[in-house]
Amino acid sequence: MAYDLKITGGTIIDGTKTPRYVGEVGIKDGRVVALGVAPEEAARTIDATGRVVAPGFVDIHTHYDAQILWDPLVSCSPWHGVTTVVMGNCGFSVAPTRAAHRDLIMRTLENVEGMSVDALRAGLSMDWPFETFAEYMDVVESQGCAVNVAPLLGHTALRMYVMGEDSVEREATPDEVAAQRRTLREALDAGALGFATSRAVTHVGYDGKPVPSRLATPEEIIEIAGALGEVGHGVMQATVGRGLSHQEFARIAELTGKPVSWTALLSGTPNQDYRDQLRKAAEVAGRGLPVFPQVAVQPVQFEMSWKAPFTYEALRCFNPVSKADLEGRKALYADPEWRQLFKEKAGKGGVIYDRWARTDISWYPKDPTLEGRNAQELADAAGRDPVDVVLDLALDADLEMRIVQDVINYDRDSIEELLKDPNTVIGLSDAGAHASQLCDAKYSTEFLSTFVRERQDFSLEDAVHMLTQRPAQVFGITDRGTLEVGKPADVVVFDAGAVGHLGKRRVNDLPAGADRIISDAVGIDAVVVNGTVIRRDGVDEVAPGAGLPGELLRFGRGR
Repeated sequence: MAYDLKITGGTIIDGTKTPRYVGEVGIKDGRVVALGVAPEEAARTIDATGRVVAPGFVDIHTHYDAQILWDPLVSCSPWHGVTTVVMGNCGFSVAPTRAAHRDLIMRTLENVEGMSVDALRAGLSMDWPFETFAEYMDVVESQGCAVNVAPLLGHTALRMYVMGEDSVEREATPDEVAAQRRTLREALDAGALGFATSRAVTHVGYDGKPVPSRLATPEEIIEIAGALGEVGHGVMQATVGRGLSHQEFARIAELTGKPVSWTALLSGTPNQDYRDQLRKAAEVAGRGLPVFPQVAVQPVQFEMSWKAPFTYEALRCFNPVSKADLEGRKALYADPEWRQLFKEKAGKGGVIYDRWARTDISWYPKDPTLEGRNAQELADAAGRDPVDVVLDLALDADLEMRIVQDVINYDRDSIEELLKDPNTVIGLSDAGAHASQLCDAKYSTEFLSTFVRERQDFSLEDAVHMLTQRPAQVFGITDRGTLEVGKPADVVVFDAGAVGHLGKRRVNDLPAGADRIISDAVGIDAVVVNGTVIRRDGVDEVAPGAGLPGELLRFGRGR
């Protein structure tokens, strides 16, 4: 047969903003060999009549670093048309890690990834087959993955690797900064996509301590990132925080000549005007510097229990909560003095009081009739502060309740404005992170259903470009993101009139039976990675250990 796979009758949108056209795609040995007209016979044919045929989507902000080691299908990103993932974002890689620090890294991930440490211990074990970042990449490559993987080296792991437990206590010495830079250089020489860090106050690790990267000074971060300029390739991803914002990103881009992409530029952030952030980003771009804010296509919505109150852990009053065990947390929630401190921020008149109007009870086993009720409405009906209402309900149920809360980025018109800004890039899916609290791996189908089909804010050509070529270009992934003859055959076939998702559901399929939230896609007919069909009509066609087709993208490209 001339082709291994042929896709016929579809409307081809190639990722470059070129106008759509009806044609065929011929695939051989994992690459596109014919586009538009593919006259030869094929071993397998997919009829895409009435469907869009596009490049596979490129997700630049995932956290599959741990999950990929027990789930090489990296569910559920491929369900939504994603064929390439960047992981290690926000500084949360699992390498380099010394054997003595493995449990500390897992306990850190427990908070920032929203998985129980028991699940992480069961999934990773204590006998990791790697220590250095190069060894980690070798393990991922030899195990295989359903999709292509581009790993960033995370600053939290890097700092603990060099400094041990001091990494969560103090600034680094000049020698320790130099050691971190050398270690990053070694990873970049082995093919790491780049470097990731965070100074976000929401990133709290084990025992309520800040994650290691938060103890780094801006000068430490800038010095380490200089390795990107030394090797001449790579990208930096950063999560903003005090001392790490537009000015620092501009300095890094100017120093290294390499792109910086930061998370996240969102609307509805307390004490921050997103239009002012866009203006500052435009000023940096106007200097010719490659700095790209990431924006999200959906509300930042968390479903959480008061056992793990992620959305509030950045508040100072939650520091003792983060350090306490279950009984200790219950005692704090019941303490009137502690509640008063919480109310100063989240009670009537507090800077984040408005969240309660966007908060519903999502699970309450003691009285299921409360499920779906709005927290603010319950408080208004009782003539009480919502802080008291919600915490009393939680305590009455022994903290066995969950709330779902639109934290920020909840206004679709504002999201549209962010998406249309020429300096932004779609990111922050957080796929693989906050597993028990959210599932934003559905970002691509949410974008296509809400902003393309329903709101008609974007043409399909623009939307596909924003999901494919644009993120690949920003992150220096050179051989993905477009349908071109000679390029790897990463393809998604979808029904533009039906593509979307079925919301979220909770399952218990993590190691040790731990729970997570997943989202099922609709309207995704086929997903192809390097010429192999990995999903067809919502069903996996590959399995772990069966010669998975995804590639480790060293230096931002496949073999």
